[in-house]
Amino acid sequence: MKKYLLLFSNILLLSIIKGYSQEYIPYYASIVDQCSQTNITNNLTTYESLGLKRRGTVALDNTYNWLKSKYLSFGYTANQIQEDDYTYAGSTATCKNLIVTKVGTLYPNTYVIVCGHYDSIGGTGTNDNGSGLVSILETARLLQNIPTEYSIKFINFSGEEDGLYGSKHYVSAIVNGTTPKMDIRLVINIDEVGGVAGLTNDTITCERDQNNSPSTNNAVSSDMTDQLITCVGLYTPLNAELSYAYASDYMSFQSNNEIITGLFETNETTHKHTNTDLLIYMDPVYNYNVAKVLIAATMHFAVAATSALGNDQFQNDNQVSFFPSPATNVLNINLGSLSETNYSFSLIDLQGKTVVNKQVENASLIESISLQGLSKGMYLAVLQTATKRITKKIIVE
Repeated sequence: MKKYLLLFSNILLLSIIKGYSQEYIPYYASIVDQCSQTNITNNLTTYESLGLKRRGTVALDNTYNWLKSKYLSFGYTANQIQEDDYTYAGSTATCKNLIVTKVGTLYPNTYVIVCGHYDSIGGTGTNDNGSGLVSILETARLLQNIPTEYSIKFINFSGEEDGLYGSKHYVSAIVNGTTPKMDIRLVINIDEVGGVAGLTNDTITCERDQNNSPSTNNAVSSDMTDQLITCVGLYTPLNAELSYAYASDYMSFQSNNEIITGLFETNETTHKHTNTDLLIYMDPVYNYNVAKVLIAATMHFAVAATSALGNDQFQNDNQVSFFPSPATNVLNINLGSLSETNYSFSLIDLQGKTVVNKQVENASLIESISLQGLSKGMYLAVLQTATKRITKKIIVE
């Protein structure tokens, strides 16, 4: 859903003028280098084979189910996957957004959203937007077992081609329907990044918010987009050019006064929205390099661990966490990647006395425990399932 993009400057000039000091992190590079060209090409092939993905079609449902199965195969659990159903004008068909949540270690209630649409119009949509989807899938695969300070939501929207209906619904019903309103650090949108077969595809366009309604976050969006451009130079062979955001799912967030940025191919396909939007007219190596951009940027903005140290404990605990700590009236339990949803939760004081003991069945990803009446101090939090026991120290204030 793009037209001609006005390009402003390249990465080196921006880095010099802005004076950014983002450093190359070898561990981030080691993860980026695990991006798989085979996965990119195979997933594009599968996406294409699923056909025209419009509202009310079997192909749209099949694509949703395929995406869900991919996230499950990466190690995400059913509790981390949310189905967001909605309908929109002109059809009684139910459409679905697919949301995968990875809870952060330090800022679990603040989110980096990585999004792109999976519906198509006029054809299979292999570039618009299978190319974005496969980039999100590789990012989710590689970050599944890496701790990040901020929470991440990988979101696959439907309804984009008919007027951004999926993202509009998500912002209205979930972002603004959360009490308090969902705290979003940044939205990274990726739409049409497959390149053009036969051309030199060596540049990715990074998009910032330049809209006037509202304009409150334009400066922050520009700063975030400059950081995105720096990630391109640090971790990929691509060049970067700067343009403006419009006509894709990030605009639903922009109008809600969220901070946005985006990725879009610089050589723009002539095949979108037609039955020739096919892999043979794309450059899958370019798509692979753009996926590397997204992996690096997601680690940067979500503040991933900078070494493998600590990852073992993170995985041994199935990414389970208790927050906040210090806590006051409520303690939240993040089930992480633990697949068992029935557990007992206990708090034990320094004298060894159990002061809280609760059974939780069919647990959601996040459950809340009241701490009303507890004395201030340090406690041992214990989560016990049929096969797993996880203990962590917490402080109650």
